[in-house]
Amino acid sequence: MTALLELKQKIKNLYGQYEIYLLPVIKFAVALVYFIWINANMGYMSQLNNVFIVLILALICSILPPGVTVFVGFLLMVGHSYALGMEVAAFMLIIILFIAVLFLRFSAGQNIVLVCTPLSFGFGMPALLPIGSGLLGNAFSVFPAGSGVILYYVIRLIRSQSQILANPEVEMLDKLKILSDGLMQNWAMWITLVAFVAVILIVNLIRTRSFDFAWRIAIVTGGVAYILIMLGGSFFVSVTVSMPILLIQTLLSVVVGIVLEFFVFGGDYTRTERLEYEDDEYYYYVKAVPKASVTTSERSIKKITAQPVKEEKKAEEDVVSYANPIFQEDRKKKAAPKSAAPVSREKADEVDFEKKLEESLKDL
Repeated sequence: MTALLELKQKIKNLYGQYEIYLLPVIKFAVALVYFIWINANMGYMSQLNNVFIVLILALICSILPPGVTVFVGFLLMVGHSYALGMEVAAFMLIIILFIAVLFLRFSAGQNIVLVCTPLSFGFGMPALLPIGSGLLGNAFSVFPAGSGVILYYVIRLIRSQSQILANPEVEMLDKLKILSDGLMQNWAMWITLVAFVAVILIVNLIRTRSFDFAWRIAIVTGGVAYILIMLGGSFFVSVTVSMPILLIQTLLSVVVGIVLEFFVFGGDYTRTERLEYEDDEYYYYVKAVPKASVTTSERSIKKITAQPVKEEKKAEEDVVSYANPIFQEDRKKKAAPKSAAPVSREKADEVDFEKKLEESLKDL
């Protein structure tokens, strides 16, 4: 567990240090995969089904807000639909306007969920989208998620009826009838739409509660709810659902959701604290759950070579010390003149003081 916590801390530090570079790369990758998925499932217009066009569009989306990716995806869908016929393009445009006006305007900050919805189907983990949206978003995530489900099944419908829709001998009204009936009577779409909306609301409701392990309970509950809704809906409307595939996909989605919870939340409930305080108007009851973390040890390697030792030794040799015997001898030589030389007794006896005195008196 400690190793995982250290890995989590290193990843967070790395992302925080290079966020300005990593964020455009992530946006580029998401846009590139999304546009490739659209071309792979539609691809009727050869001018748009081009790798260089996709790369240029993804590069543009990497430096612009996420809403641009949604808008460019809409343009690609309409363009490919136009290659099949004016009626198909008009039908797709009506669906997009309906979604944009009625749904996406309520969730402006979370419309990237619409991009991730068809990708979750493409990677074989559709339950991951509602579970992840309920964990990381709020209740308004149901609008882009539901819109993504509708667009996914519309693209599948156009793909399955592409030969009839591309036939110029088929009347316009017949094409529109095929599209409208295929959409309204697509019970698999409605079951999936209900499952996505219900799972997002359930996961978000449980995740925002204050009891312990709310995130993990929300993930498991969302997976169970997705399975029950899909199976129950298939029984009522006679839609074939593969039980093994459904269980495997949902189990993988739950596992990925737990990994997501570890890196995003990762609360340590063993150190939970409950606080109570008040002011003039309210009483406050606070539950503080610290995040599980570990201090990462930073190792520094210091190389020791012989060169600094030589330089230090040389510096010590260059230092002048007054304790050196040479300076002691000089000090003795300087101190010697200060003491007056003693007058010998013999020289003092040779002086005739009486004679000196008489000479002095004569001078007076």
